[in-house]
Amino acid sequence: MLTLNKYLINLSVILTISFSSNNAVAQTDKSEDDKKSSLNLPAKTSNWADKVSIRGYMQTRYNRLLETNGQLKCEQCDKSWGKDGGFFIRRMRIIFYGQLSKQVYFYVQPDFASSAGTTNHLAQLRDAYLDLGFDEKNEYRLRIGQSKVPFGFENMQSSQNRLPLDRNDALNSAVSNERDLGAFFYWAPSNKRKLYSSLVKDGLKGSGDYGVFAFGAYNGQTANQVERNNSPHLVSRISYPFSVGNQIIEPGIQAYTGKFVLLSTNSKTKKIANSEYLDQRVAGSFIMYPKPFGIQAEYNVGQGPEFNKTTDSVETRKLKGGYVTLSYMIRKSNQVIIPFVRYQMYQGGKKHEIDARSYNINEFEIGAEWQPGNNFELVVMYTISDRRFEDYALQSNRQKGQLLRLQAQMNF
Repeated sequence: MLTLNKYLINLSVILTISFSSNNAVAQTDKSEDDKKSSLNLPAKTSNWADKVSIRGYMQTRYNRLLETNGQLKCEQCDKSWGKDGGFFIRRMRIIFYGQLSKQVYFYVQPDFASSAGTTNHLAQLRDAYLDLGFDEKNEYRLRIGQSKVPFGFENMQSSQNRLPLDRNDALNSAVSNERDLGAFFYWAPSNKRKLYSSLVKDGLKGSGDYGVFAFGAYNGQTANQVERNNSPHLVSRISYPFSVGNQIIEPGIQAYTGKFVLLSTNSKTKKIANSEYLDQRVAGSFIMYPKPFGIQAEYNVGQGPEFNKTTDSVETRKLKGGYVTLSYMIRKSNQVIIPFVRYQMYQGGKKHEIDARSYNINEFEIGAEWQPGNNFELVVMYTISDRRFEDYALQSNRQKGQLLRLQAQMNF
């Protein structure tokens, strides 16, 4: 009996030790499995928001220093010119953009410094488009939405990069705010696309990537306006940058055709009833990037709606004009100084203004841009201007004068 009890006690101890050992091994195995499971978790799914970038800039101006004529104004250029003008936020833009997938790119840019009547600082859409690539390198792509119309180098050039404070009247009168709703096909080989990008990134005042060849159709009533006829405008552009020694040169040619509808609500003549006008232009461009000396010149001819004070009506009339800008880039330490001069002239109408206002412009500007760093720029520019601008209510209106203009720009 004693022997049996001793045997049972030993068996109990053996079973207890065995169970404890097996349980410990099981816990160890479970811990290892958990560790392996955590290490083998699938990678976090990429979210579209991770591919969105944000940048922007703001421009604040003052135009009244050394002003000699308060009646000298430029509605299309800068509404703070002339009498009662003061400190003015010209642009306040935030840009959302990103490569959502290998062949789909998007770009949205609102401006928070738009004006309507006497009210400033209103939000208005400038760009909203997608680029759809047709090949692996996106050398062939289609841009759909509201974007810049590919006509003119300075029109394509961002205000963030441009030297003179305003675009030239001659080519900018083709498309108010440079934009419209449409679809544009762009082609450029990958090496040229990289060059377009570097011309902006390296501070050489590039226009951005609008292709070596462009062709498109758009409404023709300018940005944020509805279409008012059944005939879209057609546009095409060829621009080819290449190197000559240390310099980079980019010649270009562009043209568009269409019919523009001038509304009776945008006229004081009372002789307009939502009339269509032939709207056609062709332009040549020559760009030599500032390395360190730069030349930027463009000229266009064509026909479009223009007020005729002889008949007190708006007619399809011929137009012509252009500009030349000379610059010299000085780099010292981390600072950049670019002195520049520009002469421009234009004779023709501005279809988006009251009565397709008639213009005759001769203007000379001399200035300099100072960049003490990447996030701030200061432009000082002296303007000598002779402008005749006439509509039904404002006839025989020629204004001459000079003014010193200042602009502070923040980049982020």
